Amino acid sequence: MASATTLMTTEDLLAMPDDGVERWLIRGELREKRPPEGGPPMTVRNRYHSRVLMFVGHVLLDWLERQPEPRGQVLGGEAGVRLRRTPDSTVGVDAVYVSAEVVAQQTDETTLIDGAPILAVEILSPSDTVEEIDEKVDSYLAAGVGVVWVIDPHDRTVTVYRPEAEPELVNRAQELIGEPHLPGFRVPVARLFGSETVS
Repeated sequence: MASATTLMTTEDLLAMPDDGVERWLIRGELREKRPPEGGPPMTVRNRYHSRVLMFVGHVLLDWLERQPEPRGQVLGGEAGVRLRRTPDSTVGVDAVYVSAEVVAQQTDETTLIDGAPILAVEILSPSDTVEEIDEKVDSYLAAGVGVVWVIDPHDRTVTVYRPEAEPELVNRAQELIGEPHLPGFRVPVARLFGSETVS
């Protein structure tokens, strides 16, 4: 991972080449993750990561359809989000739920979500480091994200982070509960990994 010494804007970030290097901004500082020598670009995810992302998207969309209007939006697949400005924090998030208010502020020219989502979901990949995930979680919470889920496909766990609260670990024998940020959201953790019940 590399860090720039001068502050960058989101526009600077978007102007960088699409060369297989994963990039994001934390308080105006560039972060980069390069693929291993001879390996695929960082945008290529392993099948376990992709499978979990599909299940997460499914349960979130199912929940969203049961919510009263106006509804927000669920986005996935490294959704671009500008969490804050001056200095900018702009990241790609595996999945997000964005409130109707934030959605209403976007324009037809908007390519990124401009504003903090209610929910940010990070699905761990083998290349992720503890430092990277901790920094992203801290940035999400500092920007006003209501709840962050860090999903571990290997251990089949979800760590739930909320502002000013201790992290909560839930495993595949338990339920993931979205209250108060996702009213009425409840799902067996096992469903996020492709099974209705624990085997």
